[in-house]
Amino acid sequence: MIGLREDSDLSPPPPRPPSVAPGVARKLFAEDGLLTSLLELEHRPEQAAMGLAVARAFADDHPLLFEAGTGVGKSLAYLLPGIVHAVDQSRQLIVSTHTISLQEQLETKDLPLCRRILAGSPETSAYVGFRSCVLVGKGNYLCTTRLSHALAEKASLFTDDDYGELQRIADWADQTETGLRHELRPEPRAEVWDLVSADSSGCSRKHCDCNRCFYQRARTRLRSAQVIIVNHALLFALISAGGAQAQGATRETPGVLFPDDFLVLDEAHTVPEVATDNFGLHVSSRSVDRALKHLYNPRTRRGLLGRHAGPELLRLIDDGLAASERFFAAVQAALLTERAVVRLRAADPAENVLEGPLAALERAVARIADRLEEGRERDEFLEQRLRLKALQVSIGEWLSLADAGQVYWGERGGRKQTIITLRSAPLDIAPALRDHLFGCATSVVCTSATLAVAGQLDAFARRMGADRARSAAVASPFDYDRQMRVFVATDVPLPSPQDARLAVESLIDWVRFCALRVTGGTLVLFTSYADLRAVAAALETEFLAAGRPLLLQGDALSRTELAREMRRRGNAVLFGTESFWTGVDIPGAALSQVIVTRLPFAPPTHPVLEARSDAVREAGGNPFAEITLPDALIQFRQGIGRLIRSATDRGVITLLDSRVVAKTYGRLFLETLPQTRHERMNRLNREDVFQPFPS
Repeated sequence: MIGLREDSDLSPPPPRPPSVAPGVARKLFAEDGLLTSLLELEHRPEQAAMGLAVARAFADDHPLLFEAGTGVGKSLAYLLPGIVHAVDQSRQLIVSTHTISLQEQLETKDLPLCRRILAGSPETSAYVGFRSCVLVGKGNYLCTTRLSHALAEKASLFTDDDYGELQRIADWADQTETGLRHELRPEPRAEVWDLVSADSSGCSRKHCDCNRCFYQRARTRLRSAQVIIVNHALLFALISAGGAQAQGATRETPGVLFPDDFLVLDEAHTVPEVATDNFGLHVSSRSVDRALKHLYNPRTRRGLLGRHAGPELLRLIDDGLAASERFFAAVQAALLTERAVVRLRAADPAENVLEGPLAALERAVARIADRLEEGRERDEFLEQRLRLKALQVSIGEWLSLADAGQVYWGERGGRKQTIITLRSAPLDIAPALRDHLFGCATSVVCTSATLAVAGQLDAFARRMGADRARSAAVASPFDYDRQMRVFVATDVPLPSPQDARLAVESLIDWVRFCALRVTGGTLVLFTSYADLRAVAAALETEFLAAGRPLLLQGDALSRTELAREMRRRGNAVLFGTESFWTGVDIPGAALSQVIVTRLPFAPPTHPVLEARSDAVREAGGNPFAEITLPDALIQFRQGIGRLIRSATDRGVITLLDSRVVAKTYGRLFLETLPQTRHERMNRLNREDVFQPFPS
């Protein structure tokens, strides 16, 4: 990952006067403060408590874990003190989220609202002019310098079809304001975009016109921004690439991403999983193939090597592609013939036939770079040399199980299940988070509606490595007794291999009954994509005949587009799996029911969970009680939290997993419900018992 700030001030920040954030926060969130007087909102003591706690954490450069129930207004509770602290102390506030929808809400709704609030009083007007930006990965931007080079070298880089795609990008470049890939529809083909995106050493301040290059312009905005919005995946990708230290900070300088910044992690319940995914290896057959064909594609006779490609070099490319095919086929044969995800328990499951060809090609690319003069082309060849070296190192580490603290596994994926991926992840993410987040001498605030297990934040703190963090929680201000009804179906067969078909047939019957009895929209949450498809196939025609649009995760629309369509339709039935349990915000009657088909227990065979369970078992513990159950409870709370999003919402929670009443641990799930009263029903009495709110 290439640094985002090449011209950082390396000196430590000068001493500053105490932050005014706590004092301003008291006035903003007071019973007669700006939020109530300007917005004419009812005072929310829970929001005030959070705002003051966050302001103190910022002022003290101290970590904080804060659970804020739905409806508290946590975005304003951290944004307003954060903006004041950033402007007052000349620092940068990093706000990281898990979902695109929350990023969009912060950018388009919450930050403009903050400006309006701050403009409402002479005491806060000095903070109105804060600057903000959204940080996205470098590869999302078009680089005009690389585009110009690609157009000039089209004969050696592109086929006729690819040149047409390049010309489409060039035409778009004259119209776009941002140069962001997702704005071009349809999205450009990856093999063409790779040669014109900013994700290359060829895009840098020394090579690019900073007034024309879209990425360099974005970097200029980033340097002057006081509020930076990012997503968790990019945050941890940048942290794993060096974070603030890669931007010029030292161990003595506070900062996570940039020197002297401070951080808010919203939707923080997802952080351990996202961080685990980013602090490990990820090498696929596709990535090796693309790296080699980026240099030269024997089929199209095009590539970066172009005019440098003599017979010897072409042979090295051919050798590399052939070795890659043999290597990944051997990995598949050794590990992945029966299952798509398998843990690697013994070293060297396949001979490393790629090591020699990659090393030879790396040396050849280095020789070409040495012959070139200083400039953009030489930098790009040096970058490709590092890419080849990184592939060699990663494959070697995976084969040798190099790090005892990592879990190693293989995956088979893609539409045709032909992409083989070598993966690893930390067995325990807490040490990495302790080092890269909570050990950075700056404030890190973690917040979500679901951090606690059984009312305690200790388990989350341990998993995050947040040993020194303060912790607090405030409940939702919503009246769940009035707004929510809970029904539990007691006769759905318990999930088991023997009763799988019967269980799916029962789900079909119950989803049909419950969805058609509620006039507003229904979100049906699955833990299995196979179950989702089976129930959808059985009910699609019936729902359409009843005037109920059926929306499915995995079809053409993205999650954001599906949620938008559900809001627009008003009475749709949306089927979703894991990603729909969290971050979906559909207020009003468009979401009047959430159906939970199965309790969200993670598959016990996934390599990371399997390895963590082994470690707990070896220490004399109970993996189900210490890992599986707490994770499922948090996921369950997230899914239930999709229903009531405002003080005027009301709706139904329907649980189709009879384990909540049949198993001892089931009471823990019922106790996490904000409305603890529930009605039990079966197919014999459900006509009388299942009484949703009238429309």
